Amino acid sequence: MKDIAIVTGASSGIGKAYVRELSLDKNGYEQIWVVARREDKLNELKSDFKDDRIVPVPLDLGDRSAVSDISSKLSSGEYNVKLLINCAGLGKRALFEEQSVEALGATLDVNCRALTLLTRVCIPYMSKGSGIVNVASSAAFLPQPTFTVYAASKSYVTSFTRALSVELKPSGITATAVCPGPVNTEFQSNATDGKSSEFTGFRKLIVADPDKLAKASLKAHKSGRCLYVYGISQKLLHVVSKIVPVSLMLMFMKVNKEKK
Repeated sequence: MKDIAIVTGASSGIGKAYVRELSLDKNGYEQIWVVARREDKLNELKSDFKDDRIVPVPLDLGDRSAVSDISSKLSSGEYNVKLLINCAGLGKRALFEEQSVEALGATLDVNCRALTLLTRVCIPYMSKGSGIVNVASSAAFLPQPTFTVYAASKSYVTSFTRALSVELKPSGITATAVCPGPVNTEFQSNATDGKSSEFTGFRKLIVADPDKLAKASLKAHKSGRCLYVYGISQKLLHVVSKIVPVSLMLMFMKVNKEKK
């Protein structure tokens, strides 16, 4: 029985940072499956980290056959999924009506459907001590105009993970939702179709380092946390979101938008 880790969205950003952390643990896993669309990036990952345990699994999780492909791969051998990190995610920053049906569907497929089904596929291959890390976002705490579907999808991830952690507790499996704010990755550029590669305004002051986030969130996961909010500013946002009425927060967001 081989102890393995599976990381989606592994080719860059937070996913790559997680792979780096797992690679540093020389005794933790016999294989580290890295899942992403770009096969060349996955091969670079293996070469850069000089880790033969890294197994590139080039798949587009927006494709509805991708989860079945991973299921088939798991069933073809004797594997114990010691850790599943669902890090793949996408979203567009624009008015809802300005986004294509295809783009909206892709966001839901990757952020919600694939994450949920991959988790379901992996659980039968888990045992006591195994874990699931689902990367959500502080966007989950409040509705976000111009980021409507992304924020809603991350609310789903957070709610799903917290409920799942209760269900899995008797089995000794830990599930953790990780909620960072802005992170220094390609996400901002992708979310704006290349119009902006950097965060602006207040967000620019609180951008997190993906390596520090990965290390801190894995530590929180190992301690048994079902929800980990990264960064003081995001912890404050989490508290405020529970106290201040959503209608007031939305009005504030609207005012800010009109001032730009």
